[in-house]
Amino acid sequence: MSIVFSALVAVFVGFAASVAVILQAAQALGATPGQPVSWVAALTIGTALPSIWLSWRYRIPMICAWSTPGAALIAAASGFDMAQAVGAFLLAALLMMLTAAFRPLGRLIERIPMPIASAMLAGVIFRFVVAVFDEMRLSPLLVLPLLAIFFLARLLNPFLGVVAVLIAGIAISFAGGLAHWPVGPLALTGLEIVTPRFDIGAMLGIGIPLYLVTMAAQNLPGFAVLRAAGYNPPTAPALFATGLVSLLTAPFGAHMSNLAAISASICTGPDTHPDPGQRWKAGVIYGFAYLVVAGCTGLLIALLLALPKALIVAVAGLGLAGSFTGALGQAMSSDRELAAAVAFAVAASSLSLFGIGSAFWSLIAGLAVLTLDFAAGRLRSRS
Repeated sequence: MSIVFSALVAVFVGFAASVAVILQAAQALGATPGQPVSWVAALTIGTALPSIWLSWRYRIPMICAWSTPGAALIAAASGFDMAQAVGAFLLAALLMMLTAAFRPLGRLIERIPMPIASAMLAGVIFRFVVAVFDEMRLSPLLVLPLLAIFFLARLLNPFLGVVAVLIAGIAISFAGGLAHWPVGPLALTGLEIVTPRFDIGAMLGIGIPLYLVTMAAQNLPGFAVLRAAGYNPPTAPALFATGLVSLLTAPFGAHMSNLAAISASICTGPDTHPDPGQRWKAGVIYGFAYLVVAGCTGLLIALLLALPKALIVAVAGLGLAGSFTGALGQAMSSDRELAAAVAFAVAASSLSLFGIGSAFWSLIAGLAVLTLDFAAGRLRSRS
């Protein structure tokens, strides 16, 4: 029963803490009413299948998820539609598969300084965290109690903060008449194909940053969690499997599947099972539970869309608070503070040049400052 409980808790935490960010990303891309349902349904399928296969095949709790920081990056982009975004998702998936197939590409990505990549991620997420306090000005009676619940719940368990906020927010919204259930029939679930359009601006502004963020903020920590639990995860097969499923689900709007970090930590410790050789079963149960979620995605999305905007913003921002803290800490914990600060500022801005968003220019700016610092250091050492 501890295996089943750990798997179900991981599903609940992973879904509840991040689906609000996807809704904001869908809104930013001008999605039709059915496309957010398709997006989330495809993501849950893309989470379930590699979790089941990899866990069963390698007898390791290979817990997969979708890229929440990647969804935040998409939501922060501007001037793109769903068709352009799907083209960018396909590029990111292909890059992930190439990383698995060609080790030199993986080594090239690993050479991107972590402070710069982390600063880009922190800058993208910064907007969502700040938005929580912007909503507090408009809806203080809703947001203030949610903030208090978030920090109190984290005292008991760091994983419970966002889940507690969502549950309490739903109760407050319906009790206070702030939620409005949609009128008319509701689809249980559904998949809609989006014909991709390969736009260079979307490729550079969404596709490449999505790939980099997924590698840096999801896959690498996911492997680290497994190694810390005493496992030797199959790196190339895991990257290829998640890249392949991302390629297959992208036409339905799904942005990226990857290894999980937070959800994985719930299923890889001794609380799941005292015997590490038995914990792989949690990955299989986790995957089948997500297939159940895929079958009722429409109802879950309808519930979230019935809630007030302030609650969705609060859940999204607080759900990304941990990622923001970690990324900002990594960005500023080295001797490359200036380059990281520039990358952070550019990513947090609304900069768009030549149709390419701020995430891409953040990497370029950070690397440029880093190169100048290196060149200046070489000149000083020679003199």
